[in-house]
Amino acid sequence: MRSFLTVLLSAIACTSLQAQELMETGGKKMPTEWIDKDTHHKIVRLSGDLPGNSLSFYFHNNPFIGNNMVFYNSSKQAAADVTDMKREEAKPTNINDRQLYSVDLATRKTTRLTSCASPMNGEVVCEKTKTVFYQVKDSVFSLDFNTHKSKLVFVFPEDFKSAIMTVNADGTLLAGSRATDAEKEILKNNPNKSSYFNLIYDAHLPKTLFTIDVKTGKLDKIFTDSAWLNHLQFSTIDPNLLSFCHEGPWHKVNRIWTIDVRTKKITQVHHRTMDMEIWGHEWFGKSGKTIWFDLQQPRGTTFFVGGYDVATGKEVKYEFGRNDWSVHYNSNNDETLFAGDGGDPGAVAKAPDGQWINLFTPNGNKFDVEKLVNMKHHQYKLEPNVHFSPDGKWIIFRANFEGESGVYAVEIRKS
Repeated sequence: MRSFLTVLLSAIACTSLQAQELMETGGKKMPTEWIDKDTHHKIVRLSGDLPGNSLSFYFHNNPFIGNNMVFYNSSKQAAADVTDMKREEAKPTNINDRQLYSVDLATRKTTRLTSCASPMNGEVVCEKTKTVFYQVKDSVFSLDFNTHKSKLVFVFPEDFKSAIMTVNADGTLLAGSRATDAEKEILKNNPNKSSYFNLIYDAHLPKTLFTIDVKTGKLDKIFTDSAWLNHLQFSTIDPNLLSFCHEGPWHKVNRIWTIDVRTKKITQVHHRTMDMEIWGHEWFGKSGKTIWFDLQQPRGTTFFVGGYDVATGKEVKYEFGRNDWSVHYNSNNDETLFAGDGGDPGAVAKAPDGQWINLFTPNGNKFDVEKLVNMKHHQYKLEPNVHFSPDGKWIIFRANFEGESGVYAVEIRKS
């Protein structure tokens, strides 16, 4: 028979949950914070009441400077708010713009960082130098996070138009991959991934990896291959180590590679052990010692997160079930916890119940799985792309379960 104290504590816990708004996540306008009724984890909207659509960064692009996170917002902007920037040719008209913002994760106060009149992009943040890099047309800018002052870093020449993708650990080098005009034409004529993905892979067009010296603006072409080179990211600790992938149908490519930007030494990460084995959506752990990746042996059948030791080449892998597979994964600062953003039934795992934000804890050679957010009202055409907060207490993601997209955080501790 349950004791009076047990009953009382249960009643208090239930009342506490109700006070914090125990709700189904999505399908309607949500409050600023609530408790997911299916998981009992607290969710907060980090993008607050900003109008329009807000987007956090791609999963392997670091968005943090201290306890602040950089993100995008696109909304109507008054002409008076548009600030002309060098080489931008601003026009005084109302535009549906995309600008960079930051949010203080402690106070949830949002701050606008840019006011660009032309389309801009670049999810490139250097935490060490507290610098945000972005690109407008052919021009690359750096923004001092403390002063919010921008300056021109580099202008791509007419014969080498491209875009930046990543910055190294000490903030001295930017990197990207340059596509040929033929590849750009394929993308222009076939805007859907289902159309262009195989076409670009089959074309075997040359692509060039390059670096840009942030201080001098020197462009260095470091590697060219007749392959679709993509998914660039610098090591989190080694300023000279750059990883990239051979993009295309994963069962046809040897996906992950690294290059030392000084010596130009190329190394393949992981090797196929069976027919239809696939691996990808790789990221550097915070320590820089391990490159982690989605591993399926074979495709769509048995699911793992794999890890490659950069120094030794040794590998580990953690297995989990079909419904726990995710489009992307990530790890906390000490790489003892992992998170995944789930996937809909049309994704590679064909999971009947895979639309969850999940927490993974290594246990031997497997993951113990805890569901954090029910994503059944989210349309997975927008990838949630999970990040652990710097203090390791929250998992940050983007979602459209309210209609417009927003940036959210779910607390790892159960409410």
